[in-house]
Amino acid sequence: MFVVTNRIPVSEGHEADFEERFRKRAHLIDSSPGFVKNLVLRPVQRRFNHQTGAWEDKPEQGYYLVQTYWENEKAFWDWTNSESFRIAHSNRPPAEMFAGSAVLEIHEVIQTTEKA
Repeated sequence: MFVVTNRIPVSEGHEADFEERFRKRAHLIDSSPGFVKNLVLRPVQRRFNHQTGAWEDKPEQGYYLVQTYWENEKAFWDWTNSESFRIAHSNRPPAEMFAGSAVLEIHEVIQTTEKA
C-alpha cells in the first residue's frame, strides 16, 4: 500500500472552514482506480513530555493531516494526472486560511496491524 500525506498548517480561526471544505468535497477521488481510503486528521493541542511522563498543552502550530491510501504508487500518480484531480483542486481556498506552506509526504506501507 502507498500513503500520501499532506501536512497543512491551518491559520487560527479558519479551522471550521477548512474542515467544512472536506465535508463538502466532490468525492471525485473516491472512484479513482486504486484508491483505498482518505483520512483527514485534526491536530490535538497536547503532547507527551517523555522527560516528565506528563501530557502538556502544546502551543506550537499544529498540522492537519490529509492522508490518501492507494493500492500502489502508480494509482496515486495516475490520479494526479487525471481530469478529476484538476477539478477536485480547482476551487482554491483563500490564502489566509493557511499559516504556512503545506508539506507533501509519500510513504510505502511496510507493515500494518490493521484488522481485515
